[in-house]
Amino acid sequence: MQSRQLAVDGAFEFRPKIFTDERGLFVSPFQETAARQALGHPLFPVAQTNHSLSRRGTIRGAHYTLTPPGIAKYVYCARGRALDIVIDVRVGSPTYGRSETVLLDQEDFRAVYFPVGVAHAFVALEDSTVMSYMLSGEYVPENELALSVFDPALELPLPTDIEPVMSERDLAAPTLETAEKSGTLPDYRRCLEVERALCGGPAR
Repeated sequence: MQSRQLAVDGAFEFRPKIFTDERGLFVSPFQETAARQALGHPLFPVAQTNHSLSRRGTIRGAHYTLTPPGIAKYVYCARGRALDIVIDVRVGSPTYGRSETVLLDQEDFRAVYFPVGVAHAFVALEDSTVMSYMLSGEYVPENELALSVFDPALELPLPTDIEPVMSERDLAAPTLETAEKSGTLPDYRRCLEVERALCGGPAR
C-alpha cells in the first residue's frame, strides 16, 4: 500500500494494491502496518463505522467535531466516485485554512486519514456513491458542527457542472471566520494531545 502526506498537517492518502481475476477483484482499503508507517502510530481504536449512500451532486459537510472529545476518521469510497475534502480548521495549526481534495472511487480504492480536529466534506460525482468510514468516537449530535463549503476563503474546488444536493444544516453553515470568532474551532495543540491519547503516538 502506498501513502502520501496531504497538504493538511497529519492527513494522509492511502492507495492499496488491487488484485483482479476472472471473478472480479479483491482489495484491502485499510492495512494497519501501512497506516502505522505513515502516521507514526497505530490507527485509533474504532468506536463506530458509518456507511452513506448519496445521489450525484450530494455534498455532505464540511463537518468537524468539538475537541475535546474530538474524532479521527478513515474514509474510502466503496462504490461510485466522490471528491473527498480535508480542511484544516485547527486554530494554531501550521496548515490552518488549507485544504486538499482526493478523488475516491471504486477503481483505485484510495482512502484518507483525517486527524483529530480537521473538517471533512465530500461531493458525490455519481448516483449510488457509497462512502465507508471508521471513526474513533461515536456520533454525539451536540458535538458535531459544520462549515460552509461555499466559503470563498476556503477556495474549495467544487464541481461547477452539478446541482448541489445538501441538507438545510449544511446550507446554513457559517464561514470559517465566523466559526473562529464563535470559539468553536478546535485548538491545534489540544487536537494533537487527544490524538496521541487515542493512538498512543509520539508528540509532534
